[in-house]
Amino acid sequence: MRIGELAVASGTTTKTLRFYEEAGLLPAPERTANGYRDYTPAALARLDFVRRGRTAGLTLAQIREILDIRDAGVAPCQHVHALLEAHLGDLDRQIADLQALRHTVAHLHHSATTSDPTKCDTTT
Repeated sequence: MRIGELAVASGTTTKTLRFYEEAGLLPAPERTANGYRDYTPAALARLDFVRRGRTAGLTLAQIREILDIRDAGVAPCQHVHALLEAHLGDLDRQIADLQALRHTVAHLHHSATTSDPTKCDTTT
């Protein structure tokens, strides 16, 4: 399939596909006699993997590492497990930070509800 067809099928743009190819996420496809890229159905599956990795919060570099391991004929399960374990730790820290921020904002919000402006203390 041509690049435009792959873009439509994968829900992305031709610019993104070219970027992914340059970044090593998508192997360079065969070319037709007139120079058009000719992608196989495997490219669509690979793009779905990239999309799911991005949705999970992985960076493109991390996704490329996983794909490189898989392309070498090795199951990337241990690598993926380690990446996701670290990512879960990062998410837990972000959630804790957001909960602390929410507590602070809620306290300030409550402090600002007084009708007497002289008693409105939003500095704590």
